[in-house]
Amino acid sequence: MVRIRLRRVGRKKAPAYRIVVADSKSPRDGKFIEIIGQYAPRQSDEQKITLDAARADYWLSVGAQPSDTVRSILRRAGVLKQRHEARLARNRQASAVALPETVAAAPAADVPAAGTDASPTAAPSLSAEA
Repeated sequence: MVRIRLRRVGRKKAPAYRIVVADSKSPRDGKFIEIIGQYAPRQSDEQKITLDAARADYWLSVGAQPSDTVRSILRRAGVLKQRHEARLARNRQASAVALPETVAAAPAADVPAAGTDASPTAAPSLSAEA
């Protein structure tokens, strides 16, 4: 199973983490597939998280499972909210019912085209004569 988790880097007593995509069987600081961001808990709020949201969304879409801490980071970065809203939009689009033709097209039908009979009695019949 592929996981999105933290990999510790930085000095002693000054932790910094890379957000990596790795196989769940590899060690915490071992082999990984891709680095998708960084997390520095001791930095100021605007410098705390740097994340490639497109790559995080891709890995989540192919089934990678985030760890609890990474899930919290993704939530704070807004990635999970975007995925949720996109999924809701797809579901609403799939369940939407097409509206029938509106009456707005009727005024254009009142004006007869050139060379046609404009009498109201010349309406086509509904029976099939073929």
